[in-house]
Amino acid sequence: MGSLKILGVTVALALGALGSGAALAQQKLKWAHVYEITEPFHTESVWAAGEIKKRSKGRFDIQVFPASTLGKETDINQGLTLGTVDMIISGPSFAARTYPRLGIAYYPFIFRDGDHLLAYAKSPIFQTMVDEFRKKTGIQMTAYTYYGARHTTSQKAFKDCAGMKGLKIRVPDVPAYTATPRACGANPTPIAFAEVYLALQNGTVDAQENPLTTIEAKKFYEVQKAIMLTGHIVDGVVTQIAPHVWNKLSDADKKMFTEVTREAAARATAKIKERESKLADVFRGKGLEVVAVDRESFRQAVLKNVPLDSMGFTRADYDAIQTAK
Repeated sequence: MGSLKILGVTVALALGALGSGAALAQQKLKWAHVYEITEPFHTESVWAAGEIKKRSKGRFDIQVFPASTLGKETDINQGLTLGTVDMIISGPSFAARTYPRLGIAYYPFIFRDGDHLLAYAKSPIFQTMVDEFRKKTGIQMTAYTYYGARHTTSQKAFKDCAGMKGLKIRVPDVPAYTATPRACGANPTPIAFAEVYLALQNGTVDAQENPLTTIEAKKFYEVQKAIMLTGHIVDGVVTQIAPHVWNKLSDADKKMFTEVTREAAARATAKIKERESKLADVFRGKGLEVVAVDRESFRQAVLKNVPLDSMGFTRADYDAIQTAK
């Protein structure tokens, strides 16, 4: 009996050690973004976090931090390198600060529509950029989500590029977003995303530009009178994983993170497209003027006043993107 008890104790200790090791093996990760908890970027990130936990049998415990709770978009992008965040969803325009080639996706009117953007996301040229960005920064881009076509809201309606002249318009703090306003003689003013509503409300700026779904989620329609369907940038956001996380993942875990975040991106994209298609009528119902502008006047102004090479982009990349299917 004595030997059995000793054996039992030995087995219990061994199992305890295994359990302790499993607990220690769990990795807690912070996933940050600047979007509202009602938006698909958040709800599908939460789904993905749960799916990764399930598929990894609890080895990864990911908490999603929405609505700039871990910092503005600039902060969370820097956080990937500093180690203060582990994953983010963000526009690649911010990644373009360290790898400028990515910024071409923000050259106005480069994409015909959302499907063209998603074709680019699966194209060899984008994969080349992803690989080169990772070599430079260590950061891995895993998935591309459609964000929406960016339209312009303002206190006054206008119908063409000339109507934008002199308008003080909020843009993200990234040079690519200034191209259309500059081409049309407006005054682009960088303001952090979390501060846009107040800036519109108190008249710091007259206008802003964002997809219809964002105009709804951030309630910009409450402090603006008109929406111009400029569609000047077809925008997307990219799921990114910090080097201190990605470099330690096994090949199997890298595959799993990539697959799950791509599933989440596809789910979010479908929801955004569906909602986007209904919002012009929703805003009309709220009393806003919704204007179908002369988009060609904007496109021609950009080509003339802010040519590709002035922003550091190449015709070769532009042409490759045009052929993405």
